[in-house]
Amino acid sequence: MAQKIAIASGKGGVGKTSVCVGIGKALTALGMKVLLIDCDCLRSLDVLTGVTEKLVYNFGDVIFGRCAAADALYENEGLSVVTCPDSYDNISDYSMKWLVSKYEKDFDYILLDAPAGIERGLHMALSVADRAIVVSTPDLVCVRSACIAGKEIEKAGIKNIRLVINRVSKKDVIRGRLLNIDSVIDATQVQLIGIVPEDPKIRLGSMGRDIYRKGQVSYKALGNIAKRIIGQTAVLKV
Repeated sequence: MAQKIAIASGKGGVGKTSVCVGIGKALTALGMKVLLIDCDCLRSLDVLTGVTEKLVYNFGDVIFGRCAAADALYENEGLSVVTCPDSYDNISDYSMKWLVSKYEKDFDYILLDAPAGIERGLHMALSVADRAIVVSTPDLVCVRSACIAGKEIEKAGIKNIRLVINRVSKKDVIRGRLLNIDSVIDATQVQLIGIVPEDPKIRLGSMGRDIYRKGQVSYKALGNIAKRIIGQTAVLKV
């Protein structure tokens, strides 16, 4: 039965979906069967996973009986994806639980890519999640919103909440342009699970480039986060 992890952020622009895809790919590299479910009506997950050209159905079609659960499942390079409809209208938490029940027996991990903020899409993802990861960049605006998102997740009854600090530049931290790691942890009030360095190649994911490739700056960091998710020990480095 799959472990279900909501990937959240208080604010847009922190690289949450890129982190979600990177962790998903890292988990598959460790031998895990992974499903990503897009819970954001803006729908960028299919682009970053390279399945856009295959799309016919989304999870709304499954919920409303327009297709079988298997028909809305798309695969690329070992990673499976279910996309989001363009509206949450008439989709209840019960419907999401029913949807996930159709997939969870076939996967080790289901990552739910929630939209930024604390509105309906986040709560829809949290309704089926066992755990949550909050993604933040190391700046004052994002850590404040990450703290708020963390509190919202806790209110939803999820106790296992971890923090990924994304797009960390050592030079900018040393020069005081970005917050240091301890300050981010203190400000978000969320326990750290990983730090992902600034990696320009990750941004190319929006153009269909692989965002988890050996040799990229972020490769080892994402792999170490995946190891910690499955309970392995991995040294934490900035």
